[in-house]
Amino acid sequence: MLKTTGLMMTLSAAATLLVAAVVHTASAEDSAAQATYRDIEHTLGSVPTFFKMFPAIGIAGAWTEFKSVQLNPETKLNGKTKELLGLAVAAQIPCQYCIYFHTAAAKLNGASDEEIRETVAMAAVVRHWSTVLNGMQVDFAGFQKETDAVLKAAAEKAKSAAKSQ
Repeated sequence: MLKTTGLMMTLSAAATLLVAAVVHTASAEDSAAQATYRDIEHTLGSVPTFFKMFPAIGIAGAWTEFKSVQLNPETKLNGKTKELLGLAVAAQIPCQYCIYFHTAAAKLNGASDEEIRETVAMAAVVRHWSTVLNGMQVDFAGFQKETDAVLKAAAEKAKSAAKSQ
């Protein structure tokens, strides 16, 4: 009986520590989520529903990724280029939410209607030729060699054209 009582006390203490750790972790996660929601609201003016629906445990990381890549003006790509890329991908997924967002954001970043149309057309061209290349099982090593030769010739042609101007 003494061994059973000792075991029960040990299990009880372990369970108490586990519950305390879970409560502390949940509290820290909730605190991080609340801080993230405040930052989202500060940055965007409100917290869009899709951020609220994201699991609280991951919202800080998701927002950091979104903010540091998409919203960061110090990246190598400017806002218009990022949004046009987003639109091209969104059109291929396809995602009506992303298409709407990236089209509006591209326009906000200075993209013209013609640039929007060209972006979508370029996405369609890439998808078309990807389908052909993959479906026809074109030899990849041969494709690389041909591509390198074509690009080298294009670079030489561009140099000649620049010299003659």
